[in-house]
Amino acid sequence: MSMQPVIDKAEAHLLHTYNRYPIVFDHGDGVRLYDADGKEYLDFCSGIAVYALGYNNKRYNDALHAQIDKLTHTSNYYYSLPLAEAAALLTEAAGLDKVFFTNSGAEAVEGAIKAARKYAYNRDKTTDHEIIAMEHSFHGRTFGALSVTGNAHYREAFEPMIGNVKFAKFNDIDSVKALIGDKTCAIILETVQGEGGIYPADRDFLTQIRQICDEKDILLILDEIQCGMGRSGSMYAFMQYGIKPDILTTAKAVGCGVPVGAFLLNEKTAANSLVPGDHGTTYGGNPLACCAVAEVLKIFKEDGIIDNVNDVAPYLQQELSKLADKYDFIKGERGLGLMRGLIFDTDKVKPGDVVKSALSNGLVLITAGADVVRFLPPLIISRADVDEMIEKLTLSLSEQI
Repeated sequence: MSMQPVIDKAEAHLLHTYNRYPIVFDHGDGVRLYDADGKEYLDFCSGIAVYALGYNNKRYNDALHAQIDKLTHTSNYYYSLPLAEAAALLTEAAGLDKVFFTNSGAEAVEGAIKAARKYAYNRDKTTDHEIIAMEHSFHGRTFGALSVTGNAHYREAFEPMIGNVKFAKFNDIDSVKALIGDKTCAIILETVQGEGGIYPADRDFLTQIRQICDEKDILLILDEIQCGMGRSGSMYAFMQYGIKPDILTTAKAVGCGVPVGAFLLNEKTAANSLVPGDHGTTYGGNPLACCAVAEVLKIFKEDGIIDNVNDVAPYLQQELSKLADKYDFIKGERGLGLMRGLIFDTDKVKPGDVVKSALSNGLVLITAGADVVRFLPPLIISRADVDEMIEKLTLSLSEQI
């Protein structure tokens, strides 16, 4: 199959909101993708941290096939076995008490914001509460999620936003303290900033925010849409910090390709926020999506997915650090688990150029922020896959000199 007719057809009808690479991916297997011409690619993007289990996982596929033959939708007026099973497994995995299933990560953030505002409203019956978010954060493109996204460029054409949102500096506790007032109802942040450049939260920063929230009855919302579901080396990254959020958002790898997200709440927040009539969704929590969630969580546990992350991640970090030492246009490496980035001197080499070269060499990568090449491989990768990636990346870097 020639790819160009497919590209031309898509461009004729799709709204141009993405600058897509001129590749038509046809299928995948394990950690590899194949385009319509049959070319093979080693995937270190995994659909932007979605395909944690890799492509064509037979157990996952069989579960979805069986559910399609049974039922895919009934609405939230009724229960389903996949809904009950997914809710039980996800709350257990996250260590929180209640869950609301959405269709995407942005919708999960929307629900988290509404829950926080309703919690504050129930406390004092006023509606002028404030939310503190972080600079350089990314929470989604819908209005509520965009309102707490710390990049003015994303927001400016769509003002006014929802209002009463202030932005602090990530990993700067004094910056957060300076914004806290009597009307602060929530602090929202990514445990590891993804789009902003692969920045993990400092332990002391997150610990102090948790203490402040406890002291002032402020809700802590952690966005782990990208860094959650085992990518950090624990099921959720916050588990490595010795704290818990009041509300957690999750998506991407929670469905491993099926569009599904969720926000989870502790008992205190759930009991004092959203009630019937406050929030809803037609498709959220449908049997097909919940079948995916339940099967993913079972596979994670039974196949030791997080153990593999903790085995391979140090090796990936080591090999990326070697590249940083080798090339003067790479300033360093950072990240957590299998969510890593190489930081480039953009006066010498542009990350976007590296990604394009890598793609031509059969390696799928993406950028983050202005100066980072991001590595988000499927969580099933091996050290041999890392070696192959380094070989392809080294060739791509040499093409920049």
